[in-house]
Amino acid sequence: MDPSLKTFGMIRSTPKQGWKDFDFISSIKKHFNIPIGFDTDVNSSALGENNWGAAKGIDTFVYITVGTGIGVGAVVEKNLLHGLTHPEMGHIFIPQNKEDDFEGVCPYHKNCLEGLASGPSMSKRWKLKEALDLAQNHIGWEFESDYLSLAIANYILCLSPKIIILGGGVMNQNFLLPIIHKKVKKLLNGYINNDMILKNIDKFIVKPALGNDSGIFGALALALEAEKKKN
Repeated sequence: MDPSLKTFGMIRSTPKQGWKDFDFISSIKKHFNIPIGFDTDVNSSALGENNWGAAKGIDTFVYITVGTGIGVGAVVEKNLLHGLTHPEMGHIFIPQNKEDDFEGVCPYHKNCLEGLASGPSMSKRWKLKEALDLAQNHIGWEFESDYLSLAIANYILCLSPKIIILGGGVMNQNFLLPIIHKKVKKLLNGYINNDMILKNIDKFIVKPALGNDSGIFGALALALEAEKKKN
């Protein structure tokens, strides 16, 4: 994400077929002579929610999307978290439920978080077209809530966000969020002594206020920032 690097604007390692090492910015510049903002899709969603959604006015928070993959964008003290490349918190390693013998779908790590809890992992594990086709009482949702809760507890301990936004297609199952609230509280076991977790976790782990449009709004924020830098 460093504009001074030759690889800036390229999509590097990714499980998405056809996108690895794709030079995104150069391809756009062939057709448009305009300022271009560039970041990950989940960081874009985080920006959208920070400017106009559930994290408006909040300086430190995490946005998680659970869909075709699992991505995590973090804003820390008003800045998107970048580093050597960008955080890949969707690929963290978590303990696998003892009743779950699925090998995982991540082509790099197999049973990392994305490999176990993304939409494609659920579809392949249960041989369904869509993860949302699982009945509410299916054990698959027990696994899913376990894995997401473990990840969220780790993000809380590492980044101390003031709010966590949980979006993506898999989260369209409305019963899933309250289960995650309970499991995150149980995992933390009172260690984070703050009312946002102890008493108001339903206001701490929330859905995106912009719904499925968080990324579009974030792309607008990136474009506005690129225009500002040009001037």
